[in-house]
Amino acid sequence: METGLDDADTCHPALAELTGNGTMMALDDNQGFVAQRNSGGHIRIYIGMRVDEEWLRHADLDPTDTTAVRAALLDRFSGWSTDLLGFITDSDTGYTNRPLYALPVPHAWDPTPGLTLLGDAAHLMSPFSGMGANLAMLDGADLAQALVDHPTIDQAVTAYEKVLLPRSIEAAAGAAEGIDGAFAPDSAEQTLAHMTRHH
Repeated sequence: METGLDDADTCHPALAELTGNGTMMALDDNQGFVAQRNSGGHIRIYIGMRVDEEWLRHADLDPTDTTAVRAALLDRFSGWSTDLLGFITDSDTGYTNRPLYALPVPHAWDPTPGLTLLGDAAHLMSPFSGMGANLAMLDGADLAQALVDHPTIDQAVTAYEKVLLPRSIEAAAGAAEGIDGAFAPDSAEQTLAHMTRHH
C-alpha cells in the first residue's frame, strides 16, 4: 500500500526525523515500512505485506474507505512500535493498493528485425532496488549509441541486445532477491545482506 505525508518536517516532525534525509526501512516477518523523502517536503510511504494480491477484496474492504483500510493495516501491524505505526495513522494521502509484479528471471525474447525493448518492457522488476528509471535511461543511451555505430537498424538492435540482455537479467535477479528478502520471515537480515552484496 502506498500513502504519504505532506509538509512532513512541519506537520509530522517525528516521522520526518525517523525517515531521515533518504530512505528508511523497517522490515520484519513478511511485512514492513519503507519511507522515502521526495521533493516539496513530501514523504512517500510504502506499507509492505506478503499477502494475496486481492487481500482488500477478500477482506471486503473498499480501497477508498480510508478509515477501514487504516484499521485493517493497524490490525496487520499490531505489536509494531507506535513510532512506526505513525506511518499508517498519520497519513495525509489515503491509501493506494500497489501489488508488485515482475517478469520471470531471465526474461528474454527472440530477435525480431527492427524491433527491440527497453526500460520496463525489457526488465520489469519490483521498485525495491530503485534501478528501473536508471536502467531505462541507460538502455536508451546504449540503443542510441548502437544506432550511431552500426550501418543498419538490425545490426544496431543486435549489438544493443547483446549489452542489454545480460544487464537486464542481472538487475532483475537482484531486484527479485531484494523484494523476496524484504518481505520474508527474516527480512531485516536478508535485506542487509542484499544491500551489502549489491551496493
